[in-house]
Amino acid sequence: MFSEGKSGAIPALCRNCNQTVFRQAICKSEHHSEPCPISFPALHGDTDKQTLLMSQFNPLLLLGHGTRDADGRHAFLEFADKFQSYDPSRPVVPCFLELTEPSVQEGIDRCIERGYTDLTVLPVLLFAARHSKFDVTNELDRACERHPTLTLHYGRHFGVSLRWLELWQQRLQKADQASMVPREQTVLLFVGRGASDPDANGDVYKLARMLWEGSGYLDLEVCFTGITHPRMERGFERARAWNPDRIIVIPHLLFDGVLAKRIHAIVAAEQAAHPQIEVQTLPVIGTDPILFELIRDRELEAQNGAVVMNCYTCKFRQALSAQGHGHHHHPDHHANHTHSHAHDHHANHTHSHAHDHHPHSHSPTPPLPHSPTPPSPNLYHGIPDLYPDADEYHQRAWQVP
Repeated sequence: MFSEGKSGAIPALCRNCNQTVFRQAICKSEHHSEPCPISFPALHGDTDKQTLLMSQFNPLLLLGHGTRDADGRHAFLEFADKFQSYDPSRPVVPCFLELTEPSVQEGIDRCIERGYTDLTVLPVLLFAARHSKFDVTNELDRACERHPTLTLHYGRHFGVSLRWLELWQQRLQKADQASMVPREQTVLLFVGRGASDPDANGDVYKLARMLWEGSGYLDLEVCFTGITHPRMERGFERARAWNPDRIIVIPHLLFDGVLAKRIHAIVAAEQAAHPQIEVQTLPVIGTDPILFELIRDRELEAQNGAVVMNCYTCKFRQALSAQGHGHHHHPDHHANHTHSHAHDHHANHTHSHAHDHHPHSHSPTPPLPHSPTPPSPNLYHGIPDLYPDADEYHQRAWQVP
């Protein structure tokens, strides 16, 4: 059973802005060595009590993107460990979509081994691109096929959230305190990860704009670390066009890793080339209590059937619509949602999971194969660059696997 939540909504959740009441708790977890990737709180008492505990506090599977960078992997595992300490109400199980271990299947298998068959799965992803729309759901489909009694409540990505505004506003205040340059002479350079999905890239612009509005900063530029354009070098060029005395780089990334190192390398080069402009680089999001609260928001949405996604600007939906498929909802879904992406699936069901959004289904028809782009010989700061030229990216931006 692969679910995006059950019918009903929690009173503290606004279906329009997807915000819950802010908590003021502060995570004071001490630094640990690399935690065990998959661990569970100890269960005490007799078997009946253990069964009751498992039924009330089902595990939360935190699904990260994955990285070959050892620092990035450690950062994610440490984050999961600290979140478990922050909210020990149920087991927190970290896993990765690709590039490193434990894999999604390994994380789910570990839960099954411990007797859990009802799990909440959250993609620890900033925006809704191919991974959250396609790759993760394929992995969950595989798990349901392998474990017919499994129930999965799939939450949504973090997206555009007022919690991000709170986090970056706090960090911008600290940056202002460390500089003599006022906001009126400062340009914000908001750096997104970059995706091959116009919908996700558009959300980066929206979030950046919401952060800038009313802030008093001279202006705002948006750029990306890769895949799409403009890249960071172009972003700095645009920022300097405003003749600022200061540029603040905002890396909207979850954890340290390859991309964060790339950002710091570019910033160092730009600072050396233009020493007359002060450049401040804010830290990546990291294990901030605000991120912990956003995790709780998304978990509650998944468990209460309040997961809402925007289908109308999704390129997967556009591609299927062009083939003559209309947008539909399964009758088991409650009717007041826009797009429930985690609809309490059972592994032995046959209804389509695509909703004109995912090019795969749970019917006997096999899912469409992946169509990976061949590795590019071009390198962008040591990493293969699939689209070094903006025109080449434009030609592929709306294509789907």
